[in-house]
Amino acid sequence: MATRNILIVENLHHQFGKFKVLSGISLEVPEGRLTALIGPNGAGKTTFYNVISGKYVPTGGKVIFDGIDITGMPAYKIAPLGLMRSFQITNIFLKLSVLENVLVPLALHYGKTFSCLTSLGKEKSLAEKAMVILDQVGLKDRAFRPAFELPYGDKRLVEIAIALARRPKLVLLDEPTAGMNPEETERMILLIRNLSRESGTTFFLTEHDMKVVFSVAQYIFVLHQGELLAEGKPSEIRENKAVKEAYLGGALDA
Repeated sequence: MATRNILIVENLHHQFGKFKVLSGISLEVPEGRLTALIGPNGAGKTTFYNVISGKYVPTGGKVIFDGIDITGMPAYKIAPLGLMRSFQITNIFLKLSVLENVLVPLALHYGKTFSCLTSLGKEKSLAEKAMVILDQVGLKDRAFRPAFELPYGDKRLVEIAIALARRPKLVLLDEPTAGMNPEETERMILLIRNLSRESGTTFFLTEHDMKVVFSVAQYIFVLHQGELLAEGKPSEIRENKAVKEAYLGGALDA
């Protein structure tokens, strides 16, 4: 049986005024495959994610998610379809507890009101689902701590838990290990691997740390100056001469 593509991008263009950021990108992301998008600074990676997730409207091309044309659709309409995104900068509710951070998207997903935040006893089913998700990301023992008290690496895990609470089909991870120390980075690598294997969610990440990319990705796309420079398995990308030259040093640090 052929693998189904969860995301199809066709001839995608985006520009700010006269400045072209993305120029004719076409790619496909199969369901269940842990895919990475890499490229030097300024290659257009974040803009690509912004277009896919609905923050920007493309100036040309098409985006198909789970068989639905979402081109130009705003983020608040895309998210309920099952496409979620994390950000380079942690984006969580710092004044809420870790558990409450997950209850908010769960309430949205199941059509509940936010009153559950002040009456957890009446929403045991949601609380139980939230605890399962927190256990998945390794934060179950921190469920009742205010999010602002957590170390940086744990805040990033909360953000992933928030994404998982919407029961996504595809999660875009934008620099998931940015700002992390080596121990936190290793924990994130293990988490992404496990979630990709066990959660039924497809993960598509962009990441500057090549050690992270080559540790987790099954397939890699390379952007350079707004265009798709190369694609292939990690072993193929590692030996690709054009990719090495694009990274200025002549070799990938991995």
